[in-house]
Amino acid sequence: MRELGIGLRRVLRGRVLVQGDEEFEAISRPWDAAVDQRVVAVVEAADAADVSALVRYARQAGLAVATQPNGHAPSAGFEGTILLRTRLMNSVEVRPGERIARVGPAATWGDVLAEAGKHELVALAGSTAVVSATAFTLGGGVSWFGRKYGFAANSVRSFDVVDADGAQLTVTRESDPELFWALRGGGGDFAIVTAMEFDLHPGNGLYGGRILWPATRAAAVMAAFREVTAQAPDGLSVWFTLLQFPPFPELPEPLRGLSAVAIDVASLDGEGHDLLRAFEAIPGVIFDTRGPLAAADLGAIAAEPTDPTDAFVHSELLTDLDDAAAAALLMSAGPGTVAPLVSVQVRHLGGALSVVREDAGAAGHIAEPYMLSMVGVLFTPEMEGPVRARQEVIASALAFRTSGRKPFTFLSHDETAAHAFPASTLARLRDIKRRRDPAGVFRSNHPVLG
Repeated sequence: MRELGIGLRRVLRGRVLVQGDEEFEAISRPWDAAVDQRVVAVVEAADAADVSALVRYARQAGLAVATQPNGHAPSAGFEGTILLRTRLMNSVEVRPGERIARVGPAATWGDVLAEAGKHELVALAGSTAVVSATAFTLGGGVSWFGRKYGFAANSVRSFDVVDADGAQLTVTRESDPELFWALRGGGGDFAIVTAMEFDLHPGNGLYGGRILWPATRAAAVMAAFREVTAQAPDGLSVWFTLLQFPPFPELPEPLRGLSAVAIDVASLDGEGHDLLRAFEAIPGVIFDTRGPLAAADLGAIAAEPTDPTDAFVHSELLTDLDDAAAAALLMSAGPGTVAPLVSVQVRHLGGALSVVREDAGAAGHIAEPYMLSMVGVLFTPEMEGPVRARQEVIASALAFRTSGRKPFTFLSHDETAAHAFPASTLARLRDIKRRRDPAGVFRSNHPVLG
């Protein structure tokens, strides 16, 4: 490893750490530390020129490069690779007159939303502000406003990339339609993105927040959720979540140890507010945080963790949420608590996400109207077995209403790209991978050839 470190430091200006260096273990660990990545070196690139030099070095040395701004969706397939950290490349530029943002690969949605919000604009961010906007978009990106505008990937104007030969390129629909298609939802298997430009959208009139009840109200909240989502306009997103708060002393009463049910909402221009009265009629509300929002506050609606967490996620796309599916979900996730899971969530999809577009990227469309996501946090290593078992019980109970496909950014550690794409899309991605990166220089979290 000493020779590898010497070789990398000779060609790079950014920081290089190899196995045996004092900080190596900490910096090689992903945000989701449930995965042991076992990389041989970590590079913190200073800029795109550093990325180019790294790719050329790795190619000559017969090594692969895995890129992570921070590692929110890692997999266990990085053994023997060089881990590229792009956290120093976190620039955000907003051009309000054009409604376009240009970001570095480590810029978070929080960074982007804060800048865009200054101009009453909003980006197609997900449920948490701490993930990389670029990594999210490479996986397609299911946003709060996906029902209105589709996948985040389809708002992209251009990518600056380093290809498998180490060349720096700008990729657009016109300059390289094949690679542009693959990068919009196919993941990080085809090039390393060093900057991305994408459309912003009007963000005045943002509204959102969470309503929380004790879990005893779950059936009533589910009934209202189904009623609202059956009529919701595209500018309104509503998510149903069963929650188990841990009994930690730092949590305030009454949340400490509480089993709860929540509705999270986000809307544009006041769309669908009258429908939310169905939730207001349910008694027993513990708190209701809904109200006008600044763009920078979107990431706070679902109150997801902002610190590194050991977690297992299992997701499914639901073909329907009829009486039978709703009953199966409530029965298998209860009674009373979803423990040892911390959350079982159903997101309403549909709208623009379901539209088949000729100009769409590899993310394509999602025909299924709902997504189920189950999260278990490993507060101790011994929890892995019970967490996985509970996820399997719930998934099995709903198997008669699941399609078997999952959005790319919701794949679990041990799932492959084949779980995310139709066969024709996967075959096209594999062909592009073989031709554009025949030496296998790039190793994504979920390789298309895996």
